[in-house]
Amino acid sequence: MVGVYAAVYSEREIDGERLRFCNLAAFCVLDEYRAHSFRLLRAVLGQKGFEFTDLSPSGNVVALNERMGFERLDTRTTLALNLPAIGAGGVSLSGDPAALRATLEGADAAIYRDHRDAAAARHLVVTAGDEYAYLVFRKDRRKGIPVFATPLYVGGSRTLLRSAWPRVAGHLLLRHGLLATLAEEQILGFRPRAGRPLAAPRAKMFRSKTLGAPSIDYLYSELTLIEW
Repeated sequence: MVGVYAAVYSEREIDGERLRFCNLAAFCVLDEYRAHSFRLLRAVLGQKGFEFTDLSPSGNVVALNERMGFERLDTRTTLALNLPAIGAGGVSLSGDPAALRATLEGADAAIYRDHRDAAAARHLVVTAGDEYAYLVFRKDRRKGIPVFATPLYVGGSRTLLRSAWPRVAGHLLLRHGLLATLAEEQILGFRPRAGRPLAAPRAKMFRSKTLGAPSIDYLYSELTLIEW
């Protein structure tokens, strides 16, 4: 074996339509065979009936993907400090599996079942009255320091998540030891306060004739499966 393109496959219902996804997870070719990298990528993308994502492309792969028709997702990111917060009445937070199973509904319940044992995925449910917000996030490193939360998916009420964000940020700090959140507005649906925009957020890409960028999240991918 001189080269490999590892991928994660899933089938999901998006806007009432059942779609198959191929997430390009890792690309490695021995130096003396690098000239054949393009052929390997073409073989992967030659699979029929898939929507393709690449959520952690390296610098060289970004340009190669663009040649193959990939588009960049809007990854504008706010680096927001996670600060302790005073509890707001009527709002509860929990990462307990029993609470997640009892609260989540429909697609969110299925996503939790699929990702509860994923090595890098962490789960939090926020409840207030009859509403809930569901956050899937991972711990990320920057410059070797593993103190950053990266949201991967939001289910339920984004309005509730936004109003409860100070509590969520405090939970990330005190329960998970995460000093800041790398918050992409496309995923969260809002920009947390106490933050600043990153000058050069990391690229994420997709190729689809069916879906637009707002329908893409980061589930069923190396971002949920692999810690680094």
